[in-house]
Amino acid sequence: MGFYLRKSIRVGPIRFNLSKSGIGVSGGMKGLRVGTGPRGTYVHMGRGGIYYRKTLSGNRNTPTQNENGAPREIVLPQTTPTEMHEIESSDVSCMTDSSSIELLEEINEKNKIPRMGPPTCVGSVLLLILLIASNVNPVLIFACVAFFGGIIYLAFRRDVINKTVVMFYDFDPALEKAYSNLHASALQLARCSGCWHISASGEVTDRKYHAGASELVERKNTTIKATPPGFIKTNIETIAIGVGRQILHFFPDRLLVFDNGRVGAVAYENLKVNVTQTRFIEGSAPRDARVVDQTWKYVNKKGGPDLRFANNPQLPICLYDELHLQSSSGLNELIQVSRCDVGEAFAKAVQALAQNIKM
Repeated sequence: MGFYLRKSIRVGPIRFNLSKSGIGVSGGMKGLRVGTGPRGTYVHMGRGGIYYRKTLSGNRNTPTQNENGAPREIVLPQTTPTEMHEIESSDVSCMTDSSSIELLEEINEKNKIPRMGPPTCVGSVLLLILLIASNVNPVLIFACVAFFGGIIYLAFRRDVINKTVVMFYDFDPALEKAYSNLHASALQLARCSGCWHISASGEVTDRKYHAGASELVERKNTTIKATPPGFIKTNIETIAIGVGRQILHFFPDRLLVFDNGRVGAVAYENLKVNVTQTRFIEGSAPRDARVVDQTWKYVNKKGGPDLRFANNPQLPICLYDELHLQSSSGLNELIQVSRCDVGEAFAKAVQALAQNIKM
């Protein structure tokens, strides 16, 4: 997940080139290209030494805290001991800031354009199957294969050209270092053996049946990786974190939140990343987790093993980092990783990026 900065990117037949004087756009084929330079209408300048280009456009609740440091436990399928409180963000339409309005309008507008590639591909395959079942001359079938192949290629190419938004970045040294640090800290999170999104939590009503835990949580495995959103081309690697139905993409100038084809934005100066350490009961400890204590699946009132149960295995209690991402516009997501020494670096990197953008 190393950080890089490309000097050119291609979208279909169009190429965007970054130079000291700005961004140039050219189109055509090898040996014959026509374009416009940095004084043309293709350049849009942003904040803090960042450039980006909008291209190809036509005319809730805070999570429950642990009580007295008591560990938490994952919700078992067969048990729902208490009401679970969801930890989720507001609708992405509420997430915006003044500097992102124009960008969000273009991304959301292009997301509404229907894709032609997939239905064209399915229709072509069905027609070929029908022709083959009708015992049509093999020469005609071969010609149809070539014809449909060309149609499918043009349909997918049309999708790329009509739906893609290009975001081109150029950094000053301070901002480049800040964004590089964000990548490095995200890489540490991605290397954790376990990475989870916590979507709900609730207090335990009877601890002895839940290994002595004070709180249960609903969590699912998630990923942290360097990957761009669909139909967005950029000359840098962006960090993506899955949070349930939404995906958080960390761009150099803002956080973009993607939710089923819709997009919201959170400025870094409005993004808070709070890191806490939590004790968590596991069935088996991840290989990089710090095991700080032991408990049993069923405990007595004193916290020891409940001897009434013959099958009562001992369970490890691990110390994890939890990252709570919040904004005043409604972002509210909780990420848990299996190490307890990596979250703070990521939080500091986000804060440093916000400070450099303000400069």
